[in-house]
Amino acid sequence: MAIIETWMPPSREHWDLLLWLWQFYPIFPSVQWLVTWYPMGKTSIDSRFNIPGRIAWIVMELPGVLTLLYLMFTLPTQNGISNLPMTNWLMAGLFTTHYIYRAIIGPLLNPSMSPIHPIIFLSAIMFQLVNAICIGGWLASYGPLTSKDWEGHAEWIEVGMVVFGLGLLSGIYHDDELREIRRAATRQARGNKNQGQRLGNESVAKVYKVPQNGLFRLVLYPHYLSEWIEWCGFWMIGGLGCLPARCFVINEVASMLPRAVNGRQWYVERFGKEKIGARKAVIPWTL
Repeated sequence: MAIIETWMPPSREHWDLLLWLWQFYPIFPSVQWLVTWYPMGKTSIDSRFNIPGRIAWIVMELPGVLTLLYLMFTLPTQNGISNLPMTNWLMAGLFTTHYIYRAIIGPLLNPSMSPIHPIIFLSAIMFQLVNAICIGGWLASYGPLTSKDWEGHAEWIEVGMVVFGLGLLSGIYHDDELREIRRAATRQARGNKNQGQRLGNESVAKVYKVPQNGLFRLVLYPHYLSEWIEWCGFWMIGGLGCLPARCFVINEVASMLPRAVNGRQWYVERFGKEKIGARKAVIPWTL
C-alpha cells in the first residue's frame, strides 16, 4: 500500500530524480566549515526547544531503516518483481544491522546523552528518509534484479563484507570507550555522594575527557572513521557503480568531516594543545 502515491514507494521517475538531487547534498553541510554552531553532543546549547538526547536520537535515526524495509517489502510487488537476489537482501540486512545498533542499542547503552536542537533533529530525519529511499529503491527494484546481474562480483562482495564488519566492530568499540568516560564519572559521583562530596558544578552528563584507547591514540573521532569504513564496505558489496551507496559515503563524509575538524578545535580549547598532542581529527597522521 502506497503511503504517498508515486513517492513512497517511489516510481522510477521520482526515484531517478531524488537520486540525482542527492548527489548535490554535500553543498548543504559545507556551511559547517564556516560556522561552529552545531547544537548537539559536546556542542549542545541551552534552548527551550531542545529535545531530550536519547529520545531525539532514536526517533531521528529510525526512519531510515524503517523506510528501507518498507521499500524492500512493497516496491517489488508494485513493479511486478516476484523475487529479489540474495545479495540485495544481504545489503538490506547489513543496513538494518547497522541501524539496530545505531538507532536503538547504542542510545540505550549510553549513560547519558546531551539534548538535541530541533534543527539537527529535523535535518537528520530528512537525511535518513532520502538516503533510505535512494538505497532501498536500488535494492528493491531499480538496481540488480537477478542473480545473473551479480555474476563476477563475488570477490567484491566478500571483501566488502569484511570491510563492513571491521568498520561496525570498530565503531562499537570506540563508542564504548566514550561511554566508559560517563560510566566512570557516574561511579565516581556515587562514591563521592557516599562520602558526602559532590562532583562539582558539572553534571555527569557533561563530563568530558580525552579518550586514550584504540584509535583514540591517533585521532579524536575514530567512531566517525569507523562508520566511513563500514559504508565503504557496503559500497564495495554493491559495486563501485552503485550510485546510492557511493552517495551515502560521500554525503556522510561531507556531513561529518567538518564536524570532526571543529570538534578537534573544541578539544584543544577545552584541554589544551599539550593534552591533545599529535592527535588528528579523524584520519590518522593526516586530518
